Amino acid sequence: MKKIINGLSVNLIGNPNNHPIIFVHGFPFDHSMWKFQIEVLQNDFYCVAYDIRGLGESIVGDGQYTLEFMVEDLFSIISELKLNKPILCGLSMGGYVALRAIERNQNLFSALILCDTKSEADDNNAKIKRSAGINQINTDGLEKFNRQFITNCFSDITIDENEYLFFETLNKSNRNNPIGVKGAFIAILTRTDTTEYLSKIKIPTLVLCGSFDALTSPSLMRMMAEKIPNSEFAVIPRAGHLAPLENSDCVNDLIIGFLSKNR
Repeated sequence: MKKIINGLSVNLIGNPNNHPIIFVHGFPFDHSMWKFQIEVLQNDFYCVAYDIRGLGESIVGDGQYTLEFMVEDLFSIISELKLNKPILCGLSMGGYVALRAIERNQNLFSALILCDTKSEADDNNAKIKRSAGINQINTDGLEKFNRQFITNCFSDITIDENEYLFFETLNKSNRNNPIGVKGAFIAILTRTDTTEYLSKIKIPTLVLCGSFDALTSPSLMRMMAEKIPNSEFAVIPRAGHLAPLENSDCVNDLIIGFLSKNR
């Protein structure tokens, strides 16, 4: 079932009487990057997977987004669907949204899953790199930008052994509106640093990172996990920045194990 909430395309899978879990995808993808997790969780959980503003089938508008705006979008979904203490699961940009949402109102959620993300705001070098990405979309087009960026998101193992998955993901991203992609870039640039709040997270938290993640390294994510009281941390073998897609069996086993202890 699909529902439009505040201009967002929200996919609802499973029994609404089950405990809800919200999936927040990374940049520049859409909700389908969680397809393997939804396949195994939909019988026991109410899966809510939406396209972030500007991406997938959600509204694009003028492309002038902030991360706070994206957090408000998440809150609007929770309010509209009357979700009670959902589990929150975010990857990369989705992790930025999740961490800021937890910082703003931790009591809304029952558990947190962070995949291939970080709590630090962009430093100067990262800001320059993201600005260059926006400029590349303007000058060379979205497809050329995506080919370079998304190749860097996957491990070499996945590209060599699962070419179909790589091109499927790439082709979906190429269907995004360039205005929306640039708007998401701007939103990432506006995010605040949530590192100081990590020690205040009291809900059960699982932190996962691909062993070959070139964007958020396992060592960086391990340090983040160590700042979250009683969190669990695991490195996903044979995966890059998109661990839930690249090694879904391992990620699913870890999520199922985590949720079975924290329902």
